[in-house]
Amino acid sequence: MVGIIAGCLTTFALAPQVIKLMKYKNTKSISLIMCIMQITGVFLWLVHGLMINDFAVIFANEVSFIFISIILLYKIKYK
Repeated sequence: MVGIIAGCLTTFALAPQVIKLMKYKNTKSISLIMCIMQITGVFLWLVHGLMINDFAVIFANEVSFIFISIILLYKIKYK
């Protein structure tokens, strides 16, 4: 249960950034390198979660992967 709560908090912390990007389409202050590092790390955590069959790790990183993918796409599109 602690893992699910922690995963939800850290995962959904990206939601306000995604909403702000979609609304204003301003990615000037977002680092491309940070986005690439974040998406790589989240992907590796997702693979790890799948390997150990841990729902909390899988769920949190699936959602994080979606959010950071949106941020990265906006960063590339509105550079």
